[in-house]
Amino acid sequence: MGRRGSGLPGPTALVLGLALLTGCGDPGAPDRDSTGPTPSAPAAAPPSASPSTTSAAELCASIVAHWSREVLDSDTYGDYQSMGLSNGQYEILRTVVDAARAVERDQGAAAAYRLIDRRSRAACAGRYRNGTPTGGPWQ
Repeated sequence: MGRRGSGLPGPTALVLGLALLTGCGDPGAPDRDSTGPTPSAPAAAPPSASPSTTSAAELCASIVAHWSREVLDSDTYGDYQSMGLSNGQYEILRTVVDAARAVERDQGAAAAYRLIDRRSRAACAGRYRNGTPTGGPWQ
């Protein structure tokens, strides 16, 4: 096996191993030049949605929760466009932060952060329940 005394595979063994890994050397593998499946090969499954696909409501909840924490911690609102928010998302943020301030005062920051997460998810789910809101991209 391989070069004498080295314990490493030789170039031929490496090429054969690579060919087997890529399917080039497998006699049972379907012909890659054919236009359809071979009788022994199953038809390819349709592509599925990526597991990392994020819905508009999830994206909204994530960005609103992030900026709500920032606003709560700094006590300063920024420009909604610089935050990457639409006007509608900014309205959600303002409502969430107002509620979080009251909870923070009474129950502490951890409770306020939990409220931010819950309210952001609920408000964004409602906003995007029928798809993308109408009224232009800024809405």
